[in-house]
Amino acid sequence: MTPDPTLTAFDLAAAAPGGVDWEGAECCGELIAPEALDDAAGAPANVPVAPGAGFAIMAEAVPLEGGDDPAFGTVRWRTVICADRTPSSGVVLGVAEFGPGDTLLPHRHGPAEVYFGLEGGGTVTIEGVAHEIAAGVAVYIPAEAEHDVMAGPAGLRFAYTFPTGRFAEVDYRFTPR
Repeated sequence: MTPDPTLTAFDLAAAAPGGVDWEGAECCGELIAPEALDDAAGAPANVPVAPGAGFAIMAEAVPLEGGDDPAFGTVRWRTVICADRTPSSGVVLGVAEFGPGDTLLPHRHGPAEVYFGLEGGGTVTIEGVAHEIAAGVAVYIPAEAEHDVMAGPAGLRFAYTFPTGRFAEVDYRFTPR
């Protein structure tokens, strides 16, 4: 099923605060012009946001990051929900994308993390114990546990989430090679 783009809160085509681009945001049933999104969290200046109003965003519209930093490996990702980019708090959600054999190198960070397999398959190694990940499989990674990812021959896509408001609050510490 193809998502209806009219239900998308952020259209990601024009400059906006926090490094993500969008043409407008849908909030409280109104389309908000980009110039109205004036603070770091993307909160609208001219439309009251009702507590719990929420929003929707198309993950595929968020630009890919990564893939070119040898410290991380060859993984690429889309940080979809993050208080630096969306009117959200308390949770980060993104999608990691790996080509065949791509990697996320061994690292640790303070908050726990959850992966949820979307496509393909691979191996998530947590404190030396290998766990298979595939579509429909959830993997829990405790806070400060060393972990890495190796995609299988078909590549791998999984959603990741942290119980913190901003991706920048996740202190990645890669294991020296």
